[in-house]
Amino acid sequence: MRTHSLFVILCAAMLVSSPAFAQSAGAVRVDAARGGLLGPLARPYQARSVPPVNLANSSRLDSLIRAGILYLTAQDVVALALENNIDIEVQRYSPLLAREVLRRANAGGVLRSVGLGVANGPTSVSLAGVAINTTGSPLTNIGGTGVSSGGGIVTQLGPGIPLTDPVVSLVANFQHTTAPQSNTVLTGTTALIQDLHSYQAQYSQNFVFGLSTQLTYASQRTTVNSSLFSLDPYASGYLDLQLTQNLLNGFGYPVNGRNIRVQKNNLKVTDLQFQQQVITTVSSVLNLYWDLVSFDQDMRARQREVETAERFLHDNEEQVRVGTLAEIEAVRAQAQLYAARQDLTISQTNMLQQETILKNALTRSGVGAAELKGVRVVPLDAIPVPEPGQIPSADELMPEAVAKRVELEQTRINLESNKLNLVGVKNGLRPTLQAFAELTSNGLTGELTALGAQQAGVPYLAGGYPNLLGQIFRRNYPNYSAGFALNIPLRNRAAQADYVTSLLEIRQNELNLQKLVNQVRVEVENAVVGLEQARARHDAAVQGRILSERTLNADQIKYEAGAGTSYQVVQDERDLAAAQSSEAQAMANYTHARIAFDQALGRTLEVNRISVDQAVAGKVSRASELPAQLPVPAGGPQP
Repeated sequence: MRTHSLFVILCAAMLVSSPAFAQSAGAVRVDAARGGLLGPLARPYQARSVPPVNLANSSRLDSLIRAGILYLTAQDVVALALENNIDIEVQRYSPLLAREVLRRANAGGVLRSVGLGVANGPTSVSLAGVAINTTGSPLTNIGGTGVSSGGGIVTQLGPGIPLTDPVVSLVANFQHTTAPQSNTVLTGTTALIQDLHSYQAQYSQNFVFGLSTQLTYASQRTTVNSSLFSLDPYASGYLDLQLTQNLLNGFGYPVNGRNIRVQKNNLKVTDLQFQQQVITTVSSVLNLYWDLVSFDQDMRARQREVETAERFLHDNEEQVRVGTLAEIEAVRAQAQLYAARQDLTISQTNMLQQETILKNALTRSGVGAAELKGVRVVPLDAIPVPEPGQIPSADELMPEAVAKRVELEQTRINLESNKLNLVGVKNGLRPTLQAFAELTSNGLTGELTALGAQQAGVPYLAGGYPNLLGQIFRRNYPNYSAGFALNIPLRNRAAQADYVTSLLEIRQNELNLQKLVNQVRVEVENAVVGLEQARARHDAAVQGRILSERTLNADQIKYEAGAGTSYQVVQDERDLAAAQSSEAQAMANYTHARIAFDQALGRTLEVNRISVDQAVAGKVSRASELPAQLPVPAGGPQP
């Protein structure tokens, strides 16, 4: 009789080791138990670990530092941002999070809102005269209710989605009872004593098309103290299969699998969101870099202004000393020197603060890292001179922008997800109709008592546990049942309201999609106008600088001939410095306009030769090389 417990354990092991329980490792590393027979079986019940965050900067940063100076080109800035920027690193987790939610959805779990939205990029310390879009497009992901922080759709309306992961349950019960008897004729004793050993193994699973199954095997071994039993001890058992199928509400894969399909769309959205973060961050750091270049040029111009003012102050003081110039001229030259020094201080402040912002955007450890203490930043690129040429019209550029803009694609996918959810919401309008069937096979076996040996047919039941199993699998004692259950809500107002609400939201989303397309056209037209105006402003600034140079040269000749004053020459030098600053600012404005133009058309990744795979990996393959002749920061290497 002991073989029945071994059989239960064997059945349980077969159920647990069935293919339905196999789970593959996800994108996140799984630390499963290794060694031993139970290693693979224990994997579904172990916590899956995630490596700690990496706060180390890439080796590229150290390779670009020489003697306390960080030398950067525009391409180096892009590479460092892809490798070290924390906003991009944060978004690298979003696809992993989405895959885990998809894993949850495949098991029938509800969707979770995970991830963070796209972070705005850093802005320059000073943007005087520079009109740019530093935060990327104003377009937002539209999905009505259920838009998660990660940009995907999370809703749970309509019929409940069944959990599809199989479940095995094992129950063992050991019981001893003593019951006083009022009728000794039936039991033959005044106190009926029973020892019961009960075992049950059950396997249940729901399927995505609406079917629920439950397979149960149970057996019980009983020993009694009565001589009126035909079998003692005896074992009873049964094998039971129950099937329940939804026929209306909750029927079909489109209804019960809608979370899986929606989450697959959300996975696409998170991939696009990562690209959007890369676009936003790269555009921002490039704006920072070109502003740094303009600040550097401005500071060098202000230094020349100060040097000229100091020289003329010295000359005037010498002339005052020998009596060839009025003392007021020396006072005027001194005032000009102080004004030039004030301009230089403002320019130096902008430069140092801009360096801090840029270093923070290109590193994970921030400016507080030991390797960045006291490190100055020197840009190696000159701001590119705007190329002449006709910019295509907005009508010509619009198809490219609509096809490439990441935000529009995200919105289209979210709209599709809302329509997938609508299938489930509409199914909630139906009544609940379930068809069910149950098949049971029973068995009974045991040791014959003296009474049982005298009864006809009872000896057939005599035997051990194999006899019980034989009866069950031969279906000697079968049970059958089948039927249906219909549940009809008489008003159904909540389901009707949910469906109409979801449909109205979809209509809103369709209009918002068109609104976003219209907004893209506005951005493209503004980008074209901004690029043309930036080019025109640059041309005007160049002409202004040329005229200032001519004016300075003419006044210097007059001064050297004795027909002019040193005050006028110093003023001309200051005007030239201002013109040079305006030219640098106009060139920076053009770079910003060009970056905004690329953003408006969705060209940022293409123009900057950014591979999405390398961005995801956080490792750029192209190497950084420093030129043989390295410049020093304006004013020397130290702040």
